[in-house]
Amino acid sequence: QLQLVESGGGLVQPGGSLRLSCAASGFTLDYYAIGWFRQDPGKEREGVSCISSSGGSTNYADSVKGRFTISRDNAKNTVYLQMNSLKPEDTAVYYCAAASVAVLPTCWDSDQYDYWGQGTQVTVSS
Repeated sequence: QLQLVESGGGLVQPGGSLRLSCAASGFTLDYYAIGWFRQDPGKEREGVSCISSSGGSTNYADSVKGRFTISRDNAKNTVYLQMNSLKPEDTAVYYCAAASVAVLPTCWDSDQYDYWGQGTQVTVSS
């Protein structure tokens, strides 16, 4: 079964950090670009960050630029999203998605992605 599984979410205070992981099973991520999206209830899904299959290109939403870092370890079949200086407005369910086509530099079109994870909740609150 082909699937993506996110982990690493949780409750953190403003200014804190979390690292999300996106692990693939049933297929290798080597040839897939990966995107991270988030959605808060009542809001539209928002693209957060993405990384090319090689890891050589990345992109970030303006709202997270300078605070979030995306990376990948193809040997571990996993993509990471390091989130620092978290703000209450970062609260959302975070999803990772895999695209077999080139999606960078603009990678916010969710229709381009073939596989999606089930999401992990991130809550930033004091």
